[in-house]
Amino acid sequence: MSLDKNELERRCGIIIKSRRIKNKIVILCEGNPRILCEGNMRLVNSPQEYRKIEDTPDSNFYKACVPEWWEKNLYPRPVFFNCGDRIAVINTYFALLEKHKQNPEISFLKPTNLFAIIDLDLQLSKIEDDNYPFRNTDDIFNDLYKDIRVNEENAMKHRIWITGLIHKEAYFLLPILQDIFDNYHTELTFNEKPLKLEDIYRKMADNIDNDEDLKENFARICERIKYCNLDFTDRNSLKNSWLKQFNNATDKQLLIYALLMIRKAKPYWKQISPSSDSDWTTNIDRFREQLFLRIGKSFYSQEDTDSKYHIPVFFKTLAKLIYS
Repeated sequence: MSLDKNELERRCGIIIKSRRIKNKIVILCEGNPRILCEGNMRLVNSPQEYRKIEDTPDSNFYKACVPEWWEKNLYPRPVFFNCGDRIAVINTYFALLEKHKQNPEISFLKPTNLFAIIDLDLQLSKIEDDNYPFRNTDDIFNDLYKDIRVNEENAMKHRIWITGLIHKEAYFLLPILQDIFDNYHTELTFNEKPLKLEDIYRKMADNIDNDEDLKENFARICERIKYCNLDFTDRNSLKNSWLKQFNNATDKQLLIYALLMIRKAKPYWKQISPSSDSDWTTNIDRFREQLFLRIGKSFYSQEDTDSKYHIPVFFKTLAKLIYS
C-alpha cells in the first residue's frame, strides 16, 4: 500500500484543500487509502471520498477510541486519514507539511495540528527528514515508552507516534478485554473453542521459533522487552522461558505485554469468530470490525488514567498540546 510520488502529491493536495480539516487535529494512520468503485480499487479523488475511508480500518478503530471527555470539553473531533503502509504514512506526514508551506493560501491544514500514528512492527523504518528529532521508528519507540507504559513527559515531543504494541490488533487482545468478549452478544471462539485470551497468548508463544521476521530482527527486537527476565539466547530459548514464567506467574501482565510487543497479533485476531451455534450471517471481516469498534468505544474511549493502555494517552497528549 505504498504510493508513488505522483499519487502522494495528488493526495496531499486533496487533503490540504479539504474544508473539514479546518481548525481540527489531523491524524494520519495506516490502512487502505483506496476505495471500491465499480468493482475496482482506486485512490480517492475528492475530500468527499475521504469521508468514506474514514469509516474503514484503521481509521475507524482510532475514531472509536476518541475519549468521551473529548466532546464534553467541546473539542472538535479529529479527522483521520488512511495513508497506506508505515512508510506511506511517514511520507504523507512530511509531504503535507511541505505542500502547506508551498501553498498556504489554499491550505486548510494547521501544521501544528498534524499528527501520525503507525504500528511498531518488527522491521525498522527510517525517518528521512533531517529536521525531525528522531531518525527511525525504534528511536521513537525508545523515547516514547518506558517498559510497558507511555513516558508521558516525553510524549509531548512526538508528532509521529508508534504503537507500544506490535500492531493495532494487539490492542484488541489485552487481558482487561476478556469481560467484553465474555459478554458480547454473540459467543466468540478461537480455534473453534470458547475465546479465552490466555489460549491466544500461549499459541502466540508456541510459534515464536517459527517467526522468520522475528529471526531476522531478533537482537534488536529483544531490546524492547529486556524489562522481562527471559532467556534471549535464541527464539527457542525465548519461547521456553516465556512459557515457563507464564505458567508459574501470578501477575502475568508484563509477560503478556512483552509478547504483544514482539509477536504479530493480526493472524491470531483473524482466528476469532462467532460460534458455529450463533445466528451471525454477515461477512466475517464485518463481524470482526464490529467487535473491534465495540472494544474502542467500550474500553479505550472510557479509559484516560492508565498509561499502560497507550491509546488514551495519545489523545490526552494531543488535547494538552492543542487545546490547553
